[in-house]
Amino acid sequence: MRYAMIMAGGAGTRLWPMSRAGQPKQLVPFIARDSGQRVSLLRIAADRLEGLVPLPQRLICTGEAHREAIKQAIPGFADAQLLGEPEGRDTANAVGFAAAVLHKQDPEAIFAVLTADHLITPEDEFRRLIGLGFDLVEEDPARLVTFSIKPTYPATGFGYVERSTAISGAKYGGLAYNVERFVEKPSLERAQAYVESGAFGWNSGMFVWKAATILDCLRRYKPESYEGLMKIAEAWGTAKQADVLREVYPTLPKISVDYAVMEPASREQKRSKSIKVCTMIMDLSWLDVGSWPSYGETLDADASGNRVSGRAAMHGGKKNLVVSDDPEHLVALVGCEGLIVVHTARATLVMPADQAQDLKALHAGLPAELR
Repeated sequence: MRYAMIMAGGAGTRLWPMSRAGQPKQLVPFIARDSGQRVSLLRIAADRLEGLVPLPQRLICTGEAHREAIKQAIPGFADAQLLGEPEGRDTANAVGFAAAVLHKQDPEAIFAVLTADHLITPEDEFRRLIGLGFDLVEEDPARLVTFSIKPTYPATGFGYVERSTAISGAKYGGLAYNVERFVEKPSLERAQAYVESGAFGWNSGMFVWKAATILDCLRRYKPESYEGLMKIAEAWGTAKQADVLREVYPTLPKISVDYAVMEPASREQKRSKSIKVCTMIMDLSWLDVGSWPSYGETLDADASGNRVSGRAAMHGGKKNLVVSDDPEHLVALVGCEGLIVVHTARATLVMPADQAQDLKALHAGLPAELR
């Protein structure tokens, strides 16, 4: 049976002060829809699943502390569909957690791993391509399918996937390929070469695989995680479920699924047929809303390049981003250029756009009650 799991465990420190410990970026209602309503990234990610898998077969993996907030923000998800991590242990364990739970419930489970911090259009094409990913795994359960975004510029902040031979099948029509290798965040010169080659795509962090297959990969490549996840699976659905999860999950090694599974699997497939790493090309609009500059791309710019969400007035300014969640508060700028100004009831951020990468360092130095 087909399932889908949305990973929603990120802290969102580069979107402070709107993203905070009690309301991480996935739950901030700051994305405008055509109706004028503002919704969260998680709500958009959940809505994208319509027509892909039925509601009872959808999961969200998130911090346990956000369970009630998610239930209020995303109607229809029962408690059992929210996998609450006692603490974040990176994507390998979030994936393994979902795989362990699903495999116990359905040994034939195949599931998509999706993200909660991306804007993807057109959504019909997204669903079609994810559906083809399911087809690939149903045809061969040894396949680990990743989705690579057709790059539009030489990004240095994303990982890349290099394609090798095409996978045959009329319905795949030049979309599905075997993977040659994964490359993490290259230099600008190398990223330029990758884009020009036409053989690379951005690693989207989205996957489809059989629960049993990904668990076997963890057993081989990251046994420390596998052993802990098996303890959690054994207790799942019993009176010991919560206690075992709280005791074991924080001990799992913190590592991404790319490092823990995808990279060693792509190397192993060259000497063994027991595992096959594939990629599906996604030629669509994909925006990783992980920082204020990337959030600015969701807003229309005026003639001077200013982008505004909320109430603002500007004189003689250009290329500024102003964001406010208080409709009664006016943010005014005079003669400013290239600034990011974010106003909330509890904190106001002002910084040059070209120093947005330093926000994470500022956040780390704040007292816990202000994060």
